Amino acid sequence: MESLPDVILQYILSHINNARDVAACNFVSKRWKDSMAYIRTLYFPRNSFDNPSVGESPDNIVKRMVSTVVRLEELVVYSPFSPSGLASWLSLVGLSLTQLELRMDNLTDNQASHESPSKLDCIGAARNLESLKLWGVLMIHSPKWDVFQNLKTLEIIGARLEEPVLSVVLQSCPYLTRLLLLGCEGVRSISVDLPYLEQCKLDFYGLGNCSLMLTSPKIESLEVQGCSWIRVPETQHLRNLSISNSAGRVYMIDFGNLPALEFLSMRGVQWCWDAICKLLKLASEVKHLYMKVEFTGDYEALQPFPEIDFVDFFNSHPKLRKFDIHGAMFAALCQRNSLKHVDPGFFIPCLEEVVITVRSPLNAEQKMSPLESLLKYGKSLRTMVIKILQMKSSHSSADDFFDEICRLRYMNHEIVRIE
Repeated sequence: MESLPDVILQYILSHINNARDVAACNFVSKRWKDSMAYIRTLYFPRNSFDNPSVGESPDNIVKRMVSTVVRLEELVVYSPFSPSGLASWLSLVGLSLTQLELRMDNLTDNQASHESPSKLDCIGAARNLESLKLWGVLMIHSPKWDVFQNLKTLEIIGARLEEPVLSVVLQSCPYLTRLLLLGCEGVRSISVDLPYLEQCKLDFYGLGNCSLMLTSPKIESLEVQGCSWIRVPETQHLRNLSISNSAGRVYMIDFGNLPALEFLSMRGVQWCWDAICKLLKLASEVKHLYMKVEFTGDYEALQPFPEIDFVDFFNSHPKLRKFDIHGAMFAALCQRNSLKHVDPGFFIPCLEEVVITVRSPLNAEQKMSPLESLLKYGKSLRTMVIKILQMKSSHSSADDFFDEICRLRYMNHEIVRIE
């Protein structure tokens, strides 16, 4: 290494980012220490200061290390820090930073809500950020931020929020293309109006009764968990859509046309039937459909799915290539009436893979009907996976069910697989 030119040594050492490794390199030689000034990233893991230097606080150690870097572009701090410490670091490198990731650790710290400036306030000094990621954030007071002109990615994981504060945060980031709010609580209603947003993932804790209004004409990927009312009027570019509600029920879905949709996932304990029908109708161009909704019903009573016509369903989704069916949806397709009178010219043109999850052994003969029809009419079908999940084998009809699916697998062993 000592024989290498300075520029090569600097390039090699610039790929070191762990704070402990950077500190160790500084003690190798003066040449190495001078070269470490050209690193672009500094990462402080959770245990960075388990054995701190005598008489020097963690805040001062971070400040000393960032002050030696010529142009720091990325700073990741998972170790504990104070608002004053963060302010001192960003006063040195705030203008050069493009990526900042902080473990805030103030979710349960009531004192933190009265600090001035707060940790959130201090982040405003890094006004050239392109990516900001925050973990464990208490957001009950609006941060004193100007508009982040270059910020494209905002990720907040684990947060207690006040709705007006979240609105202020989003208004400070008008050019976002990627937004993640995961494990957030305290929100009942959220309105997102970001004209450049392309990817959005929202996950709200609580009773599952949040409402969402999203206005982003360029949105391509949307994942929502914990909302009962969802309105997204501009969806021309939406390719991936996932809606789930594990705690409440999905009441209302209001989307624009979905001409570009390729993947749709619908999950939850209970969806209103109108919401299911509306979304399936809009998703006529979908290529991969995942359905794990256990019940329907508009009120507290949990109801099974009504019958779904097998032929109409696949005629309405001609581009479907992969179909994951769970529980109620499979039961709805098992109704015999939809397969009594099938047009001789009917076939399923694009379906290549089907994954079916079965829990109950009841009505084995009725369950076989859609499985056999998928094999008969799916001209491109290559794989059918039948997953047996939490089925009670002691039930009197279990033997009949397994006899039937084993026969089906034997007759179609190149396609059918049982798990």
